[in-house]
Amino acid sequence: MELPLLAHHALFALSFCISIFLASCDDDFLSVKKNSSSSPFPSNFLFGTASSSYQFEGAYLTDGKGLNNWDVFTHKPGTIMDGTNGDVAVDHYHRYQEDVDLMDYIGVNSYRFSLSWARILPKIEPFVTMSHYDIPLELEERYGGWLSPEIQEDFKYYANICFKNFGDRVKYWVTFNEPNVATIRGYRTGMWPPSRCSGSFGNCSYGGDSEREPFIAASNLLLSHAVAVDLYRTKYQKKQGGKIGVVMNAIWFEPVSNSWKDKLAAERAQSFYMNWFLDPIIIGEYPAEMHEILGQDLPTFSRYDVEKLKSGLDFIGVNHYTSAFAKDCIFSACEQGRGSSRTEGFTLRSPQMNGISIGEPTALDWLYVHPQGMEKILTYLKHRYNNIPMFITENGIGMRENSNHATKEIINDVERVEYLRGYLDSLATAIRKGADVRGYFVWSLLDNFEWTDGYSIRFGLHHVDYATLNRTPRMSAFWYKNFIALHAPRAGTRPQHTQE
Repeated sequence: MELPLLAHHALFALSFCISIFLASCDDDFLSVKKNSSSSPFPSNFLFGTASSSYQFEGAYLTDGKGLNNWDVFTHKPGTIMDGTNGDVAVDHYHRYQEDVDLMDYIGVNSYRFSLSWARILPKIEPFVTMSHYDIPLELEERYGGWLSPEIQEDFKYYANICFKNFGDRVKYWVTFNEPNVATIRGYRTGMWPPSRCSGSFGNCSYGGDSEREPFIAASNLLLSHAVAVDLYRTKYQKKQGGKIGVVMNAIWFEPVSNSWKDKLAAERAQSFYMNWFLDPIIIGEYPAEMHEILGQDLPTFSRYDVEKLKSGLDFIGVNHYTSAFAKDCIFSACEQGRGSSRTEGFTLRSPQMNGISIGEPTALDWLYVHPQGMEKILTYLKHRYNNIPMFITENGIGMRENSNHATKEIINDVERVEYLRGYLDSLATAIRKGADVRGYFVWSLLDNFEWTDGYSIRFGLHHVDYATLNRTPRMSAFWYKNFIALHAPRAGTRPQHTQE
């Protein structure tokens, strides 16, 4: 079949190899005070930036693309904080060559982005994510999306097209980006499409069951991942030589006290958030804490499912931004709040407890700066999953931009530079201590559409003027360029782009 032009554009952007520019800077703040000869990062380490199709591409009905769930959701009144949508986003669809040049200048040697399922197969997202929250609207309308086992076969069909057409150039495949976030926000709180929830979690006009549906959706996501991995391993991997994994949102949960109750609570928080997906994929069953608390409300896997699931990845993608305190709600008095319910594991989770903050607050109420959480979450994953290879697939900080800010204030993102410095230092410590981490991707190359925050939050190394879509490098882009130059191996020259 003839694939949309963007698919070929995207593969070029992913697969290019670029020269590392050794930069010098008189500004001590921008300098990276480490000797490259003592760098903890392996010689084949990937340094990159990350994006997703809906947040970057725009061109939402261009070249035969079909509608996806976010196309419709963002057009409903009241769903997005600033009333915007991703119809244009940052127009990466038409400006990808300019954006590749920006990456070239920084010196990255990899680019993580997603294919749009609804663009590859209009009736139904190359390092390559096949589904980054968005799914074809048709599947939602036809059988309820992730609530139906029918989606497993449709995702397998879509994955086959991706592997068949792009697998000769893609060496790192991701089935899903943050299925834990998509499940919680789509089927428990109803904040994201398909906006389903119930009871104390919210009043969703589309109905839902916050106690049951998140686990049904998660089960179908897990089994869809399993069938795609099985397909890749049996039909494509040996010939194409790639790897396949999944990307999880990973929060470090710090016990709010040294009591055994809060330590157990912190472990439950991981089990009901991250291990909920990783344990079935790697071990073949849900965490013990989930079985103990949920009992028969937790969907079961057949013996066939377990065999498909077990050891079902080659690497773990880790999206790590922040940490939170964890407080026991089983043996201790506990106020209502995020995580305190049975369906969430009876663990209250918050970045602030007992008058103490886990780190410096930011423009986002969920993002507190706690660099040591990077080392801790990687060490946790190393021990729990036998040091399976890992990639930091997203890490960054968002800021609100005041329209009255002068250009100098907009570009001099000191807070972002300090954030990246702290988290990359923590990452380096984890690697020195034996964590098998093979790449790091900043979120993000550009300011972009940040889901329900719209364009009000900016994560980019480059500022985007949304009126003109002009890109301007921030201080953080130059800092990251210097960091890469000192720590990354020199890459080869970029291959010529041949349009197919």
